Amino acid sequence: QVQLAESGGGLVQPGGSLRLSCAASGRTFSSANMGWFRQAPGNQREFVATISRSGAITSYADSVKGRFTITRDNAKNTVYLQMNSLKPEDTAVYYCASSYALGSRNSYDYNTWGQGTQVTVSS
Repeated sequence: QVQLAESGGGLVQPGGSLRLSCAASGRTFSSANMGWFRQAPGNQREFVATISRSGAITSYADSVKGRFTITRDNAKNTVYLQMNSLKPEDTAVYYCASSYALGSRNSYDYNTWGQGTQVTVSS
């Protein structure tokens, strides 16, 4: 089973950029669809983006479409989330997760989760 570890979070000003990374251990990374979710204090965990096993198919939440890009490098067992034009409402803990379901936006379809990385957008 794959294990996941996020990195790259931090404090950034509105309009700035960050790139999150999610490093996976285990042999099954290339067979897993991957997703990013986020959770702000007092809110439920929400879908951000997902990518298929090959990287050919991606899907985004409306709130981040056009600003965030999900990619993966199966040779490095890593999935990325490039976040541009960040807004204060993007502040949250960001989690990566793996799933056998293609294109799912439902957290219940994701069986393995990382520990999360904090992103704070503030001036």
